[in-house]
Amino acid sequence: MKSVLITGANRSIGLEIARQLSNKGLFVYLGSRDLEKGNAVIKELKENGFKNIKAIEIDTTKPDTILSAKNIIEKEKGKLDILINNAGILGPQPQTAVGTPINEIHKVFDTNFFGGISVTQTFLELLKKSESPRISNVTSGLASLTLHSDPSWRFYDVKSIAYVASKAALNAFTILLAYELKSLPFKVNAIDPGFTATDFNYHAGTGTIESAAAFIIKHTLTDDNGPTGKFFSNDITDATEISPW
Repeated sequence: MKSVLITGANRSIGLEIARQLSNKGLFVYLGSRDLEKGNAVIKELKENGFKNIKAIEIDTTKPDTILSAKNIIEKEKGKLDILINNAGILGPQPQTAVGTPINEIHKVFDTNFFGGISVTQTFLELLKKSESPRISNVTSGLASLTLHSDPSWRFYDVKSIAYVASKAALNAFTILLAYELKSLPFKVNAIDPGFTATDFNYHAGTGTIESAAAFIIKHTLTDDNGPTGKFFSNDITDATEISPW
């Protein structure tokens, strides 16, 4: 049975990814900053028939919780097959390039960028023990510098410095990581679930969490011939790869 760790999975898209992967027969570690909240979610899931799912405490901004989670999974499974770096924050709005305090930008980067790197680096040892390791970094169409340079893009005027820059940096990390792991059976991709109605955007999105989760899973559970170092967006009508630049 393959195992997967999803960070920031006690609600919204992360939780739906956990539900769908559990139904597909994977063992799911539902990452939550607050273990009590994570366990409450697990209790409800199990009452509704979900199996092979467990809450695990992991705060991407706290290295001790990341290491502790790694040690637990290593003891229980000996390896990790899939890592989905889903944890992320938007930060206070609006976020102007000229007026956002640097400490607020740091906070967003700590979760969205540095946190993802920290989790990935810590779990690489366990991922390398998998026959088909997968790393999916949940990003955003707002991270595409190509799209941000196109006045015809429907989100052209959505310019949030901390969030946009942190996700663009995550895309860069994805490409570099995929390159460094290209001689191994890793598939490393950045996946944008699309403009989804969640607490994250005060339910202003037009997509559903079910569609968002399914899209992330589609580009995570790839075969040996699948792509690596790519950026996929659920906001593109044919769900094809687009440039993160």
